[in-house]
Amino acid sequence: MASEALQRYQQAYNLSLSDPESFWGNVAGELTWERPWDKVLDTGSTPHGRWFVGGEINTCYNALDRHVEAGRGEQTALIYDSPVTGNRTVTFSYRELRDLVARFAGALVEKGVGKGDRVIIYMPMIPETVIAMLACARIGAVHSVVFGGFAANELAVRIDDARPELIVTASCGIEVNRIIPYLPLLNEAIELAEHRPDRVIIVQREQHPVELKPGRDSDWLEVMAAATPTGCTPLQATDPLYILYTSGTTGVPKGVVRDNGGHAVALNWSMQAIYGVDAGDVYWAASDVGWVVGHSYIVYGPLLRGCTTVLYEGKPVGTPDAGAFWRVIAEHGVKALFTAPTAFRAIKKEDPEARLLERYDLSRFETLFLAGERTDPDTLIWAQDKLGVPVIDHWWQTETGWSIAANHRGMGLLPVKPGSPTRPSPGWALSALDEQGQVLPPGRVGALCARLPMPPGSLLTLWNAEQRFVDSYLAEFPGYYKTADAGYLDEDGYVFVMSRTDDIINVAGHRLSTGGMEEVLASHPDVAECAVVGVADSLKGQLPVGFLVLKAGVTRQAEDIVTDVVKLVRERIGPVAAFKQATVVPRLPKTRSGKILRGTIQKIADNQEYRMPATIDDPQILEEITSALRELGLADARRD
Repeated sequence: MASEALQRYQQAYNLSLSDPESFWGNVAGELTWERPWDKVLDTGSTPHGRWFVGGEINTCYNALDRHVEAGRGEQTALIYDSPVTGNRTVTFSYRELRDLVARFAGALVEKGVGKGDRVIIYMPMIPETVIAMLACARIGAVHSVVFGGFAANELAVRIDDARPELIVTASCGIEVNRIIPYLPLLNEAIELAEHRPDRVIIVQREQHPVELKPGRDSDWLEVMAAATPTGCTPLQATDPLYILYTSGTTGVPKGVVRDNGGHAVALNWSMQAIYGVDAGDVYWAASDVGWVVGHSYIVYGPLLRGCTTVLYEGKPVGTPDAGAFWRVIAEHGVKALFTAPTAFRAIKKEDPEARLLERYDLSRFETLFLAGERTDPDTLIWAQDKLGVPVIDHWWQTETGWSIAANHRGMGLLPVKPGSPTRPSPGWALSALDEQGQVLPPGRVGALCARLPMPPGSLLTLWNAEQRFVDSYLAEFPGYYKTADAGYLDEDGYVFVMSRTDDIINVAGHRLSTGGMEEVLASHPDVAECAVVGVADSLKGQLPVGFLVLKAGVTRQAEDIVTDVVKLVRERIGPVAAFKQATVVPRLPKTRSGKILRGTIQKIADNQEYRMPATIDDPQILEEITSALRELGLADARRD
């Protein structure tokens, strides 16, 4: 079976590189086009490529109307599961969701929003968020979803960059133990912004209703009641579907622009080829619509394929316990779950023996997919052992929109190598490059880069920043897209993503991966999760420092565990790593999407000024990290 899967994968991969027009043109035929394309791939105007030039398509039509017209209107399209509001579950059929989207699209038109206009969606994980996104796609408006509860100054930056005609928001977001009012943040952001939109539609949540501002604010239910449903606007395949802001190295966010045609083709294909799901299957991406995973695999991918998608307003632990994910899978018959490794590390920390799993029937569950941060082998093996299903690590980015490398479930699984997301996906001609841009031999760590053109679904450009797009992704390695991740390909073509390129540290002239050290730390039986950063050293340039979060119930002394992990790194990586310092901390600073803020930790350790990251889950954690670093004789930074 493995040899057959390898043959299927290799045929698809080879064709995607040797004849991309044939490969992706055939895939695109699964969708409904208003007008056929003139050219599948155009590299004349840009080296990274424009897909399905001349073709006309509507993403919303393909995600909703197409399925209704095919006779599947009564199938469930969306399941809203909200433990933070009392385990409330609401389902929407494809017909119901299409009708709501058509009505809200009409409301947007009546508010003066049209093709090419931007709409900022500043919302929690509620059905109205999905409806608003699809309604924008229906009329050709460009949506920019901003994570609900984002800081006012960060929202203001996005308002000024996108210059929206209208903002859609809610009265509040709901966390495990608190309400987050959105209107004060939105009002402050509009005051801070130079561009001040004068139309806001607000979803009133019963947990925190608000007073509307006359002349600016409209109630969601009222505009829906008064609206006339509208149809789908034909769009050029190369027209923008959305802008999604990702953090930039300069502190100024980058507005990733996604197209309509290539995006729809790639996501529709990926649902079956990568995730092994098809029309009628229940698929759950446990993320947030504020992140790229939510765009690609809560909203667009599953609905384009005709799946049932789960919208979850809750946490992996605390709503109410570490069995929350098992409940959702069991209750809704989830076939495949996609989440971040940090979610499973949190579950493993609270329930190391997975006792809560015994309460639930997961017989319909087939595959767990992990992405968003490097999956350490210990977490992968733990999940595999407890769930008894394949656990698939895959690697991709906001910019790429879908997997750069994966184990393609729909083609047949290849053997798993812990620590690797397996092989490059079709369309991704991936190599590890040295600093001169030369391809490195198997096993040598370098900058992971993809030879141009990029496959469909990748970013078109950065919003209003074409030169920044070139400088950020294409300039350093001519002819390649720079992922800014470091790693290597082994002799079998498997990809190993070790860390961001700025997480490669230089210890006495040796370039070492902090990801490799984290892998060793995570293998310790008492360690739930960890991080390693390089801190400045006058003698060796940089030295690694480890941060350990222990599993629930561990009673051993922290000093003994630190001694263990220092010894482990010496044994498995060698004295060259100079790994001598580690500390136990109650938790690690993370973004709301689960990424560990290693760069911020490093600045604290190096006594550098740093900005409070806008995406941080809980700012208090940085005080805990600073205290731990001071105990090691490091850190006395000032925050600007």
